[in-house]
Formats: sequence, structure tokens, C-alpha cells
Amino acid sequence: MNDADRRAQAALARLLEIMRRLRDPQGGCPWDREQDFASIAPYTIEEAYEVADAIARGGPPEIESELGDLLFQVVFHAQMGAERGWFEFASVADAISDKLTARHPHVFADAEIASVAEQNRAWEEHKARERAARSGAASELADVPLALPALARAAKLGKRAARVGFDWPDAAGVRAKILEELGETDAAAAADEAGRMEELGDLLFAVANWSRHLKVDPEEALRLANAKFERRFQAMESLARERSLELKSLDAAAWDALWNEVKRAEKSVQRGVQ
Repeated sequence: MNDADRRAQAALARLLEIMRRLRDPQGGCPWDREQDFASIAPYTIEEAYEVADAIARGGPPEIESELGDLLFQVVFHAQMGAERGWFEFASVADAISDKLTARHPHVFADAEIASVAEQNRAWEEHKARERAARSGAASELADVPLALPALARAAKLGKRAARVGFDWPDAAGVRAKILEELGETDAAAAADEAGRMEELGDLLFAVANWSRHLKVDPEEALRLANAKFERRFQAMESLARERSLELKSLDAAAWDALWNEVKRAEKSVQRGVQ
């Protein structure tokens, strides 16, 4: 064991002991003691997103900090599992180690895989066998997590269905479906809320699958679009303040002028960087 491994072992032992103290029925933290899997789950999801946000926006210190918060979530769930006699941190770590070695026979056994595409195919086949063994059924859609963001889950459902041939032949086919769904959404504009929601949902599902055919992660694409909108809107606010403009008094033409000015400035900076 090298020095880095020893430090990791000591740090993890410290974290596990802190978690046990926090959950101690006598001297622990009241808030930590009253939590259960359901109450902690939203924090776990939030921390995963904060890791992604740190990767997109921050540097190594921010990523390190957010990874620590996410690790604490794993330790928290493992402690609650141990208290119920279900599992403990060691068994969680062993389970993922077993899964990784089984899914990488070309690294940990004598299988030969020559390319990334071949590895991806073998990986998906192995996961399909695991799903069938767990559920007793071979549904391609088994165990797509319900807690995934809806856009990401739509893309994953489409990808799973495509593995057995239920898919559009190409991106153009999905685009045609989007135009069809857009027409149906327009037609439902005068319908009740349930009808509008159904048609808009179909449209968004088609867009998620179009992104898959274009080899674009829809969740990441929307995250980037959100960041761009946020950045440009804040730039418009700054311009308005510099010019003593009241935001609520601006009409559509004034907003468009500010938006286009910000876009031009942003593209000019990008060209300068390039």
C-alpha cells in the first residue's frame, strides 16, 4: 500500500466514524438522527448536480469540495443501511467492485476487446443480462431510474428501445416526427390543460430522441442553453442599469435591442479569443 492509499484509508475511516457519531442515538445530531432514505434522497440528487455544476463552472477546489459532499451522501445512506442490518459501506464498495470487474473482463480476466465500440456493446449486453436476472424479465426498459430528470430519462428510454430496433431510421425521421408533434401541439392549444400537457410532452420526447440521433446529450445541451440565457440576461440587466433603464418599463422592441447587443458583444469576444 502506497502513501496515497494509506491517506485515503485513514480519511475514509474518519468520515465513517463522523457519520456514526452524527447518527448516534444518544449524543448524535438531532437532524441527522431523524433522517431516512426518502428524506436524504433529494439531497443526494442535489449534490450530484452540484458536482456537475462545479465541473462546468469551477476549478479543482470547487470540484474537490462538491465531490466530498457527494461522498458524504453515500456514507449517510450506507450508515442507515447498516443500522437496519441491510448493508454497510464495505458491502456497498464490494458490490461496485464486483460489478466493475465483471463488466471489464478485458481488464480483469482474459477476454479481448479491441475497440471502444466493442466495449460499449459488451457493456450493454452485460447490463441487459443483469437486468434480466434481477427482474426475471428481459424488458429493455427495466430499471431506467424514475428519478432521472425527465429529459435525460426520455433519451435513455429511446436508446433502450432502439437496441431492439424500435427507432427512427435516422435523424431526418425524428425531425419529421417533431414537426408532426409540433402541429399536434399547435392544434391542442385550445384544448384543456391535460391535452396541452400530453401533446407538449410528446414533442419534448421527440426532441430528446432527435438529440440522441444527432449524438448530443439533451440534458447537457439544455444545461448549456440555460447557462447562456442566464449569462445574456444578466448582461442585459447590466446594460439597462448603466443606462438608467427600468426593466419593467421596457417594451418588446427594447428587450430585443438589448438582447441583440449582448449577443453581438459576446460573439465579438469569442472571435477575439479564437
